[in-house]
Amino acid sequence: MKAVVCTKYGPPEVLQLEEVTKPAPKDNEILIQIYATSVNYGDITARNFREISPRKFNMPFLFWIFAKISFGLRKPRINILGSEFAGEIESAGKDVKSFKQGDQVFGYLGQSMGAYAEYLSIPEDGCVAIKPVNMTYEEATVVPYGAIMALDLLRKVNIQPGQKVLVNGASGGIGSAAVQLAKYFGAEVTGVCSTPRLEFVRSLGADKVIDYTKEDFTQSSETYDLIFDILGKSSFSRCKSSLKQNGRYLLASFKMKQLFQMLWTSMIGSKRVICALAIDKQEDLIFIKELIEAGKIKSVIDRRYPLEQTAEAHRYVEKGHKKGNVVITL
Repeated sequence: MKAVVCTKYGPPEVLQLEEVTKPAPKDNEILIQIYATSVNYGDITARNFREISPRKFNMPFLFWIFAKISFGLRKPRINILGSEFAGEIESAGKDVKSFKQGDQVFGYLGQSMGAYAEYLSIPEDGCVAIKPVNMTYEEATVVPYGAIMALDLLRKVNIQPGQKVLVNGASGGIGSAAVQLAKYFGAEVTGVCSTPRLEFVRSLGADKVIDYTKEDFTQSSETYDLIFDILGKSSFSRCKSSLKQNGRYLLASFKMKQLFQMLWTSMIGSKRVICALAIDKQEDLIFIKELIEAGKIKSVIDRRYPLEQTAEAHRYVEKGHKKGNVVITL
């Protein structure tokens, strides 16, 4: 089968289309023919992890060490990138009960990756579910990562109807899902992004959109029950005055400083820092599928690239100009 292979760290050019061995599913696995995958932050990081220093890494130093070992010290241990996928089941192992040949599915592979290929195998209890009937393969493939992460994190802070929520980084994978999910949970949502992405975030249902190049939300008199800072671009000290009493400053990416702040604010004061890691679960993906079919979550695609142009897709994403998601088609 054809796959885009990464045998050394570096720029997009290290991604090469090659012939590799087609996987054979185990008794508890399904073999999926991939029709679409995506380019997200994790793919970019994994491709060039040699250049990701502890300072650049958006998690504590210990996490960087674990990631360095997992991805490979001198060269990649994970040779086929791609964490999101959508496709059709070609065959199923003899012990598989939940899926059958011909099922249309979508899912998330996490750090193991492997979706930049014509086929992949995954355990039936992995993060995979039947594809939403109202989405194409391309539309479905860009949903799992951001939606699963945002859902788990918003549940950790017990988001409630009527709360005022600000999403800082509302145009990214997690941020765009957080906007839509917060609206689903009944919150009043403000999205923060750059000028080119304002209309994209509005299209997701945000009640208000702030252009951070023109306005600093921390300088406004507006206060929020929850500030969800996706990549830690702000800080608790700057955002504290923008939080209501009992407000929460939620971080999906954090350093040791933020962990100490979480510990400190849990003992002192009513405003809290929450550092949380999301876990991908099949039941969450099934719930997200149901939300999609109910019209509560949509995906917006900026560009599509064929598999052989995966390097070009990475190059485009790295420029930071995308408005929506970038899809690789097979």
